[in-house]
Amino acid sequence: MELADLVAKSAILPSLKVSSKKQLFQEIANRAADAYKLKPRDVIAGLTAREQLGSTAMGDGVAIPHARIAGLDHIVGLFARLDRPVDFDAMDGRGVDLVFVLLAPEESGADHLRALARVSRLLRSGEVCEKLRETAKGEALYALITEPMASRAA
Repeated sequence: MELADLVAKSAILPSLKVSSKKQLFQEIANRAADAYKLKPRDVIAGLTAREQLGSTAMGDGVAIPHARIAGLDHIVGLFARLDRPVDFDAMDGRGVDLVFVLLAPEESGADHLRALARVSRLLRSGEVCEKLRETAKGEALYALITEPMASRAA
């Protein structure tokens, strides 16, 4: 599973200005509505419900909020590079500035888990995160995110 199959170029937010997790979810929902024709309220409700189960922050300034959304027929993703870190109740206490959101159909069991694992592998790389933080252009962020894993190892 390649991230290019999940993320539209229009779903990259290169310098998002938000001051809270709630505001972040509102902005993500609006972009998901534009990029994937989803209802913002469904996206906000799904992300908020999942976050209430426990923080989706991985530490080191990275979070992977995810939710199952009624009406989706395939998994989609959005990436946001935040202007300033926001509190995400991360275990390490650090604010989050790199956010990769995954939205999946309600019945996407194994595929959803594979997508989460794929995104997690990408964002566990300190080198990748450093490049994402140094890059302000949407096209360059998209290229970094969607570059196949094999070419990254070379």
